[in-house]
Amino acid sequence: MALSGGAKRSIGIICSKVRSGHHRVLTMSVKGSCSQSIIDDVQSGSGFPGVFLRRYSAASSSDQMGLIKKLRERTSAPIKDVKSALVDCNWDIEAAQKELRRRGVYQASKKSSRKATEGLLALAQNDTKTAIIELNCETDFVARNDIFQYMALSLAKLALSAEGSSQQVAGAFPMTPEYLESLKLNLAHPKISGEMSAQEAVTELAAMMGENVKLRRSFAMSKTSPGIISTYLHSSPQSGLGRLGGVLSLQVEDPNADMAAIQRVGSELAMHVVANKPLFLSKDLVSSDALDNEREILRSQAEASGKPKIAIEKMVEGRLRKYFEEVVLMEQKYVMNDTVNVKTVLDNLSKEVGSPVRIESFLRLEVGEGIESSETSESESVA
Repeated sequence: MALSGGAKRSIGIICSKVRSGHHRVLTMSVKGSCSQSIIDDVQSGSGFPGVFLRRYSAASSSDQMGLIKKLRERTSAPIKDVKSALVDCNWDIEAAQKELRRRGVYQASKKSSRKATEGLLALAQNDTKTAIIELNCETDFVARNDIFQYMALSLAKLALSAEGSSQQVAGAFPMTPEYLESLKLNLAHPKISGEMSAQEAVTELAAMMGENVKLRRSFAMSKTSPGIISTYLHSSPQSGLGRLGGVLSLQVEDPNADMAAIQRVGSELAMHVVANKPLFLSKDLVSSDALDNEREILRSQAEASGKPKIAIEKMVEGRLRKYFEEVVLMEQKYVMNDTVNVKTVLDNLSKEVGSPVRIESFLRLEVGEGIESSETSESESVA
């Protein structure tokens, strides 16, 4: 069948009629070559009302495989999605890359409600302060991906440079995820680059990984002068990353004290914080609620023994000392030498450097900690 005398050779035509309301629509696919005038007429509808032309790609199988491989390398998207985008964009790789980003943002928004308990902590430091962030994902497999790790480190550097993180306050200064996500990020990874907001970067990462990716929390700690900040990361795939982290600030009165000795002990104390999970710096900082709750539990346990009331009170006080050794940093047995506690370690360090040294503040983070309980309490409050 020929459409006009202008055809250079016979044209294979596939036609189908689709009923739509009261109209019939004829769709036609043209295979082979034909004169441009016929294509123009068909595309414009001139002379062929209700006819729509769909071209078949001229890309060979080897070319298609090459384009799939190249786009896969650019985006890290699943092969199925890469091929689908290329087919829909008539094997135009630039258009297909934009289409993948468009689809990815939509898919990432649908995944945002899924639980993300895996991920990494990322830490960045300069001479005066330290910042640490937690970036979550759904699986450990994604946490091992180099793009995910690059993003985590980039967010830590962003937190370090943020204006709020430079406040000279005692303790760890928290930054809300919303604040950090509003800041601009300049990325230079082969698969994700350019200037964008942190929120846009996390969304694009989620689209690339095919999982819910979430910036959960971030903190900054400024150094007291004179003093140091010591850090420790456990389960670290590379420098600046880990699954557990400890940050500790030490202050010394004499600015001429031996900082190398203080740094050595500080590094050990940061490791101690990660290993022993202290909740409070000193006994006087234990909250009254926590203390009352622990006394009540210990008294109930002691009363079950059936001993006299005087004996029960002694048992409670004795077990309370044990509680302090478990949750108070200064009372804990030192992880490097369990014959002494942390308070004794600081006393010995003060004698060694010839000036009083004290812990100003500390911070311990673990990937995914508290997510289950926070989600449970949130669902209970909704109910």
